[in-house]
Amino acid sequence: MSASQHSRFTPDRGLTGRMVTTMFLIGLLYVGFTGLLIVLLRGAWPLVVLVSGGLFVAQFWFSDKITERAMGAHRVTPEQYPQLHGAVDRLCALADMPKPRVAVADNDMPNAFATGRNPQNAVVCVTTGLLRRLEPEELEGVLAHELSHVAHRDVAVMTVAGFLGVLAGAMTRIALYGGMMGGNRNSNDQNAAIAMVLIPLASMVVYAISFLLTRLLSRYRELAADRAAAQLTGRPAALASALTKVTGQIAAIPTKDLRQAQPYNAFYFAPALSAKEAASRLMSTHPSLEQRLAQLRKVSEELGR
Repeated sequence: MSASQHSRFTPDRGLTGRMVTTMFLIGLLYVGFTGLLIVLLRGAWPLVVLVSGGLFVAQFWFSDKITERAMGAHRVTPEQYPQLHGAVDRLCALADMPKPRVAVADNDMPNAFATGRNPQNAVVCVTTGLLRRLEPEELEGVLAHELSHVAHRDVAVMTVAGFLGVLAGAMTRIALYGGMMGGNRNSNDQNAAIAMVLIPLASMVVYAISFLLTRLLSRYRELAADRAAAQLTGRPAALASALTKVTGQIAAIPTKDLRQAQPYNAFYFAPALSAKEAASRLMSTHPSLEQRLAQLRKVSEELGR
């Protein structure tokens, strides 16, 4: 998982350690939850295995396409967006990494995201709102931030980590409303009643734990991406300016539009939150703007020495 094996982005042992720990714990939860479903739904265990395995493969293998479609992104050519492609080309050459596919989302909210299971299948997307608002150096800072996510492979880890919550919800709906338990003739009414209590309870516990794990990893990976981007470009001030500008502009976007974007906050350069929400959300996917700017000031001092 080390970025140093694939690019010139500064490796981050803290991020690597957190990703390994998160994947280990998520794996335990996944095995435990699937095992519980198999025990409780004995007659339907082939369906449990099929659904859980199918969801995992779909979430991981098609994560880039799923995310692109959900966020309204479309891939663009160098002829359509020459400056955007030129910035990505320069940064990829500087980082010595393969160029990801480039996409644009027609959205006034200034933001960007990266997705994909590995650097060879990655997509970096910016919104039209971001392109309109940022200067070239600021845009390069944001793009470097997103490319560092790809190089560090934390995009894939976040995709897998977020899968467990999706699985828990899907399996609960199938079990309760799909007639899996009711259709099992080998189970008596008492066993079915126990399962109907335990499955939603287990799902809530699994979701809560996976939620906390992904939030903790997400906050650290954003700081790691800011740090790596500033060190690669040598312009932490440009990234700080972009952060300040984007965060302020997002807070002015209508609340309805922000709510539509919030399910994907973990992937965005800056969370889709109003000013009030950003100040009050303790479990945000991102560290506070103050934390991010303080770190960039520290990087600037280190580069100056």
